[in-house]
Amino acid sequence: MEVRADRQELEPKRHDLRSTTLEDLVTRYRDNETPRKKGARTEVVMLNAFLRHPICKLPLGGLSRSDFAAFRDARLARVKPASVRRQLMTIQAVLTKAMTDWDVPLKANPLVGLKLPTGDNTRQRRLSGTEWARLQGSVRPDTNPLTLPVIRFALETAMRRGELLSLVWRDVDLARRTASIREAKAGIGRTIPLTRGAIEALHEAAKLHGDTDGRLVFPIAVVTLHSSWRALVRRAQVVDLRFHDLRHEAISRLFEVGLTVPEVASISGHKTIGQLFRYAHAAPGSVLAKLPERLTPGV
Repeated sequence: MEVRADRQELEPKRHDLRSTTLEDLVTRYRDNETPRKKGARTEVVMLNAFLRHPICKLPLGGLSRSDFAAFRDARLARVKPASVRRQLMTIQAVLTKAMTDWDVPLKANPLVGLKLPTGDNTRQRRLSGTEWARLQGSVRPDTNPLTLPVIRFALETAMRRGELLSLVWRDVDLARRTASIREAKAGIGRTIPLTRGAIEALHEAAKLHGDTDGRLVFPIAVVTLHSSWRALVRRAQVVDLRFHDLRHEAISRLFEVGLTVPEVASISGHKTIGQLFRYAHAAPGSVLAKLPERLTPGV
């Protein structure tokens, strides 16, 4: 029996599996594991939404792959495939954590082997010059004064929203025109060269708050920025533009001015070409300007 236990060949304790529900595991994961992640806020929202589904009331002993397949199909009728895939991958991580670290006696992870939905979640939304002018013209006296500097800095640096709002002045070198990101999404920091436009946005932010000794460059809360951004876009009558699209726009512009893939990746922080190209969409007019009059030889 001891040898079989070492080989994990023993049957699970059925009593434990009958008395523990999927809700118990998801709640424990949300409260203890999720707070350690960089994307904790988003994952909490996702797990809370999952906890409202009837599948969470099922005991682990009766949980099967077909239950998750039914959940997947029902969710696909309401949300995009990428959202369902992300949610199921998180729940798979919950069950794996329970089996490896919490001694939950599941014989196998029921999500392993389940066909996850696929779908092209790539956006090709570009910001036009006219839309940018309308955004700037839609700033009102009651608009948070940091909103426009944050937007300008995002367009000049291709930084993520979390990176923008966590940037501190001690990581900005105005003399060398660089900004250092110590903790990025992938866990590896990077140093970003600053354009003149980025420097101007920094000066604008500094004027608003004076002291630049170790403090946040853009001391604005995520919810405040989100609310201010939505109001600005609505007044400017710019349709289907998300804040994250500013990163897409910046990366596309970096390619358009002639930077190589490694150079763009060193700024954006992407580790693979595939990830990087999801964000790069050249404007047709920019490509056309680089094309010769004809490609056909001898014509």
